[in-house]
Amino acid sequence: MKKRLTFILCLTQLATAYAQRSYYGTEEKWPEQDTTSKFYTVKGERHGVSFFRKHQFKEVEYIPGKTLNFNTYHSPEVIYHWCRTWAAQYPNLVDLYEVARSYEGRPILQMTLTNKKTGKHTDKPAAYFEGGRHSGEVTSSESVLWMAKHLIENYGKDAAITKLLDTKTIYLRPENNPDGSTMYLFTSQRNRSTVHPKDDDRDGLLDEDPEEDLDGDGVIYQIRKKASTNEREKANYVIDPRDPRLMKRVLEGKGDWLVYTEGIDNDGDGKFNEDGVGGLDNHRNYPENWRPDQGGDFTGRGYTQGGAGAYPLSEVETRSTVLWLLGHPHISVVNSMDTRVPMHLRPPSTSKDTESMFPADLAIYRHMDSLGLTHTGYPWAGDVYHTYSTRSKTNRMTGDPSKPEPLFGHGPDFGYFYYGSIWYGDELWNGGAMKDYDGDGQYDEYDGLRWDDEANGKKGFKPWTKFTHPQLGEVEIGGFHPKFFAQNGPPTVLEHWISKQAKFNLSMAFELPQIELTNVTVKSLGTDEYEIKVNWTNSGKLPVALEQAQRIKIVQEDRLMLDLDKALLKGDAQAKVIVTEPSLFDKTIYAGYTGPGEKKEATFKVKLNQKGSVKAKVKLLSTRGGYQEKEITIGK
Repeated sequence: MKKRLTFILCLTQLATAYAQRSYYGTEEKWPEQDTTSKFYTVKGERHGVSFFRKHQFKEVEYIPGKTLNFNTYHSPEVIYHWCRTWAAQYPNLVDLYEVARSYEGRPILQMTLTNKKTGKHTDKPAAYFEGGRHSGEVTSSESVLWMAKHLIENYGKDAAITKLLDTKTIYLRPENNPDGSTMYLFTSQRNRSTVHPKDDDRDGLLDEDPEEDLDGDGVIYQIRKKASTNEREKANYVIDPRDPRLMKRVLEGKGDWLVYTEGIDNDGDGKFNEDGVGGLDNHRNYPENWRPDQGGDFTGRGYTQGGAGAYPLSEVETRSTVLWLLGHPHISVVNSMDTRVPMHLRPPSTSKDTESMFPADLAIYRHMDSLGLTHTGYPWAGDVYHTYSTRSKTNRMTGDPSKPEPLFGHGPDFGYFYYGSIWYGDELWNGGAMKDYDGDGQYDEYDGLRWDDEANGKKGFKPWTKFTHPQLGEVEIGGFHPKFFAQNGPPTVLEHWISKQAKFNLSMAFELPQIELTNVTVKSLGTDEYEIKVNWTNSGKLPVALEQAQRIKIVQEDRLMLDLDKALLKGDAQAKVIVTEPSLFDKTIYAGYTGPGEKKEATFKVKLNQKGSVKAKVKLLSTRGGYQEKEITIGK
């Protein structure tokens, strides 16, 4: 009896682990919530410090207000507050649940938005939008939050949004990396993605050389130092002739200055801040085209990828995204967003799109590129390998022509080649480069600085200020604000950027495929035989499967089934009901993949060996086009 109870308990726990469980609770007290401590402690064993002085930025809301406004950034806990609030206020429209726990053990929460009265979320065509993968790229999280608010508040008021949530499902994950985002917003520290310790400089030590806020203003700026005679061989910066506040990078030995990020050389290797907290990159950790991290190629002649991790999906944050999506193959459209270019960024990441994408799929992607540019006005839209790498025609330092460069383990490649979807990794914000002030054809730091002077009250740039460095001697600290100008925009422009990006994402969701039963007729053929003719169409603008999705078998072909009481089908030739067509054993009509606007027809034939009528259901199953059913009566 005891063994039986243990077995039942194990089964129950296993089922719970894979269930989509609702989440409305409160969490344990995290470092940022401990008001008795002035320091923020990061989990993980490392050779450098794991605690940093807390700092709260005026650009961030840390305690939720009565209303949600987008003239400020929001801490992850404030974002989760609004997710909980919506789930409680709109139970028929919003589900909130935990998909995973981060490296530090924080909940990674996700919302499902759909009208539950019109069907299960998994029975509808779907889109997925994610932010917060990179710790400091918090604008992406705000765009997901803006979309959630926009959809919820306009459901029942806006006809297009109401129809969207009645017939489709929108999945929203605002914080895929809550550890990194929280550290970023509560301290002066920055990192790429997860806070998981990593030996970035491969010296056998983990995170031993982080940045330091030397002047105590809560922000890690840059340090510039006029090169001494002994340092001239390494000097690789000059004063930008366009503005003396800017530093222009040149080849080593061709400069007059050295530039560092604010901090000291903790490990005495002559480098500054090269091994800070974490260092893995969740956006290089996907399984498609993954390559070993730096130092992992033992031939010296292959490719490696910085930040890739020990193996594909080694990081729980990336793993939770991939495994969740593979368990929800009905999703056709994804945008997992970052910041700083700005660009609509899509596959391929290791080749030209014309070399490795099906022409029909590429045409859809190019349509989405155009759709995105219409909404956002970004200067670029296209693939990672070529368009992203060559968006500047020449290398500013060497003058050489730009050439395509691969990225490995990259989300867009996983999204198309592995998952068979429309997948973007869009980059929001532009470093303040609103226009080409000097007419050189580039949108660069000079243009950002001019805009900061004219429209941002000079809040985005700290004037160079003399400072006595404990190791370098006389230096100057200054430069662009790394968090709320260089990497994310000032709060005054936040809603403009996040709303136009969210509207592009919504425009893709409006184009999702949609299988609809248009007509079902039952016709007597005499001698107790009946014909059931089924007509359907794809009323969406996307096919139910990209060509790539068909090739990799992530999506099954559309199927028609006739659902009858199983008792009526028993007895082989003596059964009360016999499905004579199709002749296949499973009596399923396999109908291929339905293109946008395409109309299809299929026929069942049934023989009744009993008097009276029987009830049946016609079921139309499409992995990404949705599920439809209609009840019919066969016989008199």
